[in-house]
Amino acid sequence: MSKNQSSFTSLPRTLGATLMVLLIPALTACSNLSARERNTAVGAGVGAAAGAVLTGGSAAGTVGGAAVGGVIGNQVKPKK
Repeated sequence: MSKNQSSFTSLPRTLGATLMVLLIPALTACSNLSARERNTAVGAGVGAAAGAVLTGGSAAGTVGGAAVGGVIGNQVKPKK
């Protein structure tokens, strides 16, 4: 096994650790959002994912999906 092959096998572990370090502060920062702000963020995330899938990963499709999803999420009335 060469040195390059060894570095490629440790890439997923390093990437996973990096994502965890970045996601933990991001998730805790959202703990005090209002219901409307939370719905907007969730809508934007779902819209971005849907836009990326539907357009084959196009940046314009991802941004467009995020914008549409954010607007829809913002307009959803939370149950009381």
